[in-house]
Amino acid sequence: MKTTTRVAIIGGGVVGCSVLYHLTKLGWSDVMLLERSELTSGSTWHAAGGFHTLNGDTNMAALQGYTIKLYRELEAMTGMSCGLHHVGGVTLADNQDRFDMLVAERAKHRYMGLETEIIGPDEIAKIAPVTNTDGIIGGLYDPLDGHLDPSGTTHAYAKAARMGGAHIETHCKVLSTTQRADGTWDLVTDKGSVHAEHIVNAAGLWAREVGAMAGVYFPLLPMEHQYIVTEDVPQIAAMIDAGGEHPHVMDPAGESYLRQEGRGLCIGFYEQPCRPWAVNGTPWDFGHELLADDFDKIEDSIAFAYKRFPALESAGVKSVIHGPFTFAPDGNPLVGPVPGMRNYWSACAVMAGFSQGGGVGLTLAQWMVEGEPERDVFAMDCARFGAWITPGYTVPKVIENYQRRFSVSYPNEELPAARGLRRTPMYDHFSSMGAVWGAQFGLEVPNYFAQTGEPDFETPSFRRSNAWDAVRREVKAVRSGVGINEVHNFSKFLVSGTGARAWLDRIMAGRIPQAGRLSLTPMLSPKGKLIGDFTVSCIREGLFQLTASYGSQAYHQRWFEENMAPGVTLQNISDQRTGFQIAGPKAAEVLQSCTTVNVAEIKFLDVIELMVGSTACLAQQVSYTGDHGFELYCDPMAQRTLWDSLWEAGKPHGMTPFGMRAMMSLRLDRFFGSWLSEFSPDYTAAETGLDRFISFRKPVDFIGRSAAEAERLTTPERQLVIFEVDALVADVVAYEPVFINGTVQGFCTSGGYSHHAEKSIAFALVPRAAVTDDLQAEIEILGQLRPAKRLLEPLLLP
Repeated sequence: MKTTTRVAIIGGGVVGCSVLYHLTKLGWSDVMLLERSELTSGSTWHAAGGFHTLNGDTNMAALQGYTIKLYRELEAMTGMSCGLHHVGGVTLADNQDRFDMLVAERAKHRYMGLETEIIGPDEIAKIAPVTNTDGIIGGLYDPLDGHLDPSGTTHAYAKAARMGGAHIETHCKVLSTTQRADGTWDLVTDKGSVHAEHIVNAAGLWAREVGAMAGVYFPLLPMEHQYIVTEDVPQIAAMIDAGGEHPHVMDPAGESYLRQEGRGLCIGFYEQPCRPWAVNGTPWDFGHELLADDFDKIEDSIAFAYKRFPALESAGVKSVIHGPFTFAPDGNPLVGPVPGMRNYWSACAVMAGFSQGGGVGLTLAQWMVEGEPERDVFAMDCARFGAWITPGYTVPKVIENYQRRFSVSYPNEELPAARGLRRTPMYDHFSSMGAVWGAQFGLEVPNYFAQTGEPDFETPSFRRSNAWDAVRREVKAVRSGVGINEVHNFSKFLVSGTGARAWLDRIMAGRIPQAGRLSLTPMLSPKGKLIGDFTVSCIREGLFQLTASYGSQAYHQRWFEENMAPGVTLQNISDQRTGFQIAGPKAAEVLQSCTTVNVAEIKFLDVIELMVGSTACLAQQVSYTGDHGFELYCDPMAQRTLWDSLWEAGKPHGMTPFGMRAMMSLRLDRFFGSWLSEFSPDYTAAETGLDRFISFRKPVDFIGRSAAEAERLTTPERQLVIFEVDALVADVVAYEPVFINGTVQGFCTSGGYSHHAEKSIAFALVPRAAVTDDLQAEIEILGQLRPAKRLLEPLLLP
């Protein structure tokens, strides 16, 4: 066995083998994989082997498309069969909401280049004849869907990796992982020790146990999953004899997926009375076993399946496959560099390994070899969960996600499991004021405040929701008087030390402010992609506060720590500093009535330490609402006292609390973009207009400068523009296609309704060559093309 290697991958399932192959594909040949048993042990060997491109996240869908297209390449390269059956697949819709979701997904696919189509019941019955289409409105057909041989595919990855120089050691159990002072790792196995520069945890069912060896908690949980293979079915046999194959059928109403297996059928279920498995740890001696058959928990699912697929009722059962596989709390994989660790990488919780395994392998290999993946993969970045996450959160969220595997996903939906885990001192007080709560990064955040007669629950919808009037009331209150909301859901970092300014100048692309001022700045990757959108406040020389997206704090902290310098101290104070934003034309009057400082002398972008009532605050004259406003930061222990001072001062001015729904409407009026919508690692500063905040004059080789300079010379091919949309009952959410001159030429990044201007607004990336001042377009919303015209001036002037 090799005793030294550049990368040691732990786990020989489809994901571990994919990572191994992709590392060799990108040029790293000194890599090895350690598998405690045989390749495919764990979940891979008993997987149903289906693959599809449908995914609510467009980047995940693109990676799934990459995975599917890779299989032919593997076969050609290795001479091994993956057992591919590209039979196509149809997802059924039996109600309007499900159909709306499929129509919205089809719209996204238009600019992604995926050849899906919406089909009606008659066509469904023709291509999938075992389906009873009674009650079916329509479906989404994807010609790329299919199934394969899990074992053959995994071994094809392994052979391709060996051809690239990789080494695979089976029957080699990892016993411990210990990091050296230089960041490299010692792995002790039952066959000897290995010294590795990097570790990749791809241990699947055992990822928690392997992570614990290094002191890392991986938020994942195995779930029991069961599918049934039938004896021969006459309709399937007839299709085969005629030279055809039956497509996959996903039936969300029945929580099932169905495909052809030989001359019979295979059907699997995501049943409501589901069961987690090995909650307290996966046994080391498990691997090639199946769980006992359990027809009781899928009894209702089978009864529904008999109605949807009548041929099942008379088909004999050939075999039952009942085994565990892993989920993360939101169902997406856990991929990337583990926050707080050096040279420790995750490739875990890939529950759809044969749809996502290739994309996961590519992404992680790019991250390791090239320093960053080619696209925004935050949806599967392990940094999307913070240090606050516990098994007490993971278990109920995984169960919820399993049960919702085929549920409709609404853009305004707030899921109920594991809520209230993290609350600010204002939680009970805001609840008494009618707060309707959402969650971000585990934190409870008010979406809006329901007054008498307004809904205390926002009904999930693809259309304008029942919270419309409440949000409108809050927006109007801010624009006409003064509103107040928490600033807790901003991330906050404190940077100090003699090297603080120089470090920030290198990390941030924009100008670093002088004492008592703040600036807005993008943060770039080495390739010039946007990886942050920050406010930098210089409290005094050598002491800075950074604020950005609360949900991205672990992602950003990881980047800061990877690029740390001497003479700099970094503290994540996101939960140690809180406070309020007050915004609107009366905001200055409210602040003046509870401080001795002359508020009129506080200029835009000023930063000042002052007393508000009896509370010491850091005040900033800036507001994401676009109004005149102030951000006031304080110690969480003093937040209620600060509230009392501001609320009492605000009463004569009709101060109104407002939530995130109003905030996201208010920001539209000033054309303010949003992190992970307009600004994300998919885009560059020049594409989105953030290049106006880059300081090309500063004599610093800031990260990403060369890429930004190059783009400055060539200008990007696409441009962010803002449209007014002639919308009806629904507004743009994200990724709706933009038609220019009758063809799809762009897509929306976000949008919504401006209650101030009473206009429906869309942000979109379109070809720069097509952009004119009077640009006219059409945007597809819920299957309808709605006229849109470009806006040049903000709806609210500063």
